[in-house]
Amino acid sequence: MSRTPSYIQLAPRRAMASFENLVALANHQERLREARRIVWRERGEPAVELEDLWECMEHAGRGGLRAAAIAFALRASVNLVLATIRMGKVPKNMRLSLIQHAIFGKDSFRFAAMFGSFVTIYKATLNALPILIPVNERASPPSPFEDEDEDIEAPPTPFEVPLSARQPRLSLSAQAHQVWVRKKTRRWHSMFAGALAGGLAVMFEKRSRRVVIAQQLFVRGLQGSYNAFTSKHGFHLPNGEVLMFCLCSTQIVYALFARPDTLPRSYTAWLITASGGPSNAIKIVQDMNKTGTFDVQDLNKILSREDLIPANQVTLLASRAMATNSPPDFGPYPLCGAVHPWVESCTHVPLPRFVTVFKWAFPIYGALHFVPMILFKRHAFLRNPLQKLGRAGWATIRSSAFLATFIATFQTWVCFKHYLYRMLSSQTLVKLPQKFIDFFVSKYSYGLGGLFGALSLFVEEKRRRGELAMYVLPKGMESAWLTARGKGWVFHTGQFGEMILTAIGMSMVMSIYQNDPQHLSGLVRRILFQFIGPN
Repeated sequence: MSRTPSYIQLAPRRAMASFENLVALANHQERLREARRIVWRERGEPAVELEDLWECMEHAGRGGLRAAAIAFALRASVNLVLATIRMGKVPKNMRLSLIQHAIFGKDSFRFAAMFGSFVTIYKATLNALPILIPVNERASPPSPFEDEDEDIEAPPTPFEVPLSARQPRLSLSAQAHQVWVRKKTRRWHSMFAGALAGGLAVMFEKRSRRVVIAQQLFVRGLQGSYNAFTSKHGFHLPNGEVLMFCLCSTQIVYALFARPDTLPRSYTAWLITASGGPSNAIKIVQDMNKTGTFDVQDLNKILSREDLIPANQVTLLASRAMATNSPPDFGPYPLCGAVHPWVESCTHVPLPRFVTVFKWAFPIYGALHFVPMILFKRHAFLRNPLQKLGRAGWATIRSSAFLATFIATFQTWVCFKHYLYRMLSSQTLVKLPQKFIDFFVSKYSYGLGGLFGALSLFVEEKRRRGELAMYVLPKGMESAWLTARGKGWVFHTGQFGEMILTAIGMSMVMSIYQNDPQHLSGLVRRILFQFIGPN
């Protein structure tokens, strides 16, 4: 029979070593988590309680340095990838300097300065305003644990609440953040902080990039404000994204043929390529809309095309002879034979044009649908590759068909409006106003063709319609503003136009982010959270 020893028993050395290894591993994992938090914020991070201005400045300074470091790393990484792609075309003795410039060039430091200054100014302003201008805390809601009234009715189920009165679900941390916002700040605090920080920070970037940044931020602000307004008032505009796309396409197509100077050159070149028509024919249309004349050399280049059929050659030669007469006669509109020199009948143009544009757009949209799926949704793709490939393939077909339908519809309208002009000018049954007849050969008629072509957005998948509307909205707004400025309808913004537009855009974006974050797009909300955090 054994007895309990009276001395102290020590664990074996092997057991002690294993315990120490576990402690070291736990400490190592904790340090890794702390390091990861420096680069990547975890979901559910609570708002920071700040008591005085010194804490505000310290909090803003740390956040600004973190944002600047992350922005520098991101911009340098993108530049490095682009430099690697160009590496084969650069001499060997220049490759090292190319890499150094990609990482430590001015672009990386400008990008870091823009993000770092924005986060610093925004955090300092947002958290200092409640200290400088104290806010009377609103009455807190009654506690659910205090039963002051015994006859409390049960809350309605989700099925009993009207759809317009339902609120989006937020996580517990997001709800806690909303409570902090409503207790500590007012909506104008985030609006003022966003406008001040955005307007100053954007000045660190190049002037050519400020316009793009200001446009995108302004559009995202409009999107969030519209979502918040419709949710608050129970208002919904059916197919609103299609309506916006139609309005923007009307302005863009009008600008392409009447005011190409109001569109970026790269965007104009892409539109001409996507149209599938001869670039010289588009140049003729632009000249006639602007001055009523065209350069005969553009017509000569069309006449020298190998795919020009004899019937169209005869009409184009007659047009050149009239344009070189004294006095010259350029006609009321460009001939259809110059727009589609390879076919005589206008009715034989839309279907081949649809096929041509579809083939051209298919690899472009294929890359847009397949590459992000494989890179960013790798686990879901590996779990069910056939389903994901099928969905991406169908989405590629729909996107290509959307662009092809747009071009084919617009081409049909161009030929049809010329036919209407000839028919209405020659008929004598009904006397129509001459201005109405001349509209079909005016520069504004091309904008109407953009409206008709934009209806092809219904071919695209519904969730992508909003993305396409957000893509064309900055282009359409910029073109409309420049057109109106050329007519003297609006004022010149001078050197501070980008600053003002960025300030307005960030005022809207940050107001929605701090008060109604669910109304921003998921991508914008996640980016802002990683750079700014709850406050």
